[in-house]
Amino acid sequence: MRYKNIIFDFGNVIGKFKGDYILGKFASTPEDYNILADAIFKNWVALDAGTIDYDQNAEDTIAELPDRLKDTARDFFENWFQYVDPLPETWEFIKELKARGVPIYLLSNASTRFAERAPEDYPILKEFDGIVFSAPLKMAKPGHDIYYHLFNKYDLLPSECFFIDDTVENVIASKELGMESILFTGDIEAVKRAIEF
Repeated sequence: MRYKNIIFDFGNVIGKFKGDYILGKFASTPEDYNILADAIFKNWVALDAGTIDYDQNAEDTIAELPDRLKDTARDFFENWFQYVDPLPETWEFIKELKARGVPIYLLSNASTRFAERAPEDYPILKEFDGIVFSAPLKMAKPGHDIYYHLFNKYDLLPSECFFIDDTVENVIASKELGMESILFTGDIEAVKRAIEF
């Protein structure tokens, strides 16, 4: 294998994160969906970056909504995590890497609430040698600081790491720092070829 360490993103790499699918589990009509989407997702980037408080944002968002949608929004903020469905091929690949003794790490943009919940909700994370979520650090990809944090915290050399992410900007940032990467589209076989697994 060409690389000593494999680094994974979470959303759409380990678990399927599709905002329209998730919100669709809570909204009962197209009209409600549109109202909720505008309110709920407007601060999502800031939540991932940790620049706003998760609970305060939830309360502020709920307060802006029509009364008939307040309970729906509250339910969403408390329970959306359960609709980030595992991607089985990635989970199997993670187990294959661990069986070979390959160190694996997580570098993911995520809110503080997801960072708290994920290790409990996704048992595959117990396989990881190190986990970095963005919001608790108040930094996020594609900013370089969070990559440096990962390298420094776990004593990793970028040239010895391979990064798997579903966002072009994050892949570009990793390459700028000397870490080879792949834009993940769901094709684990492409990843295996890239790392000569």
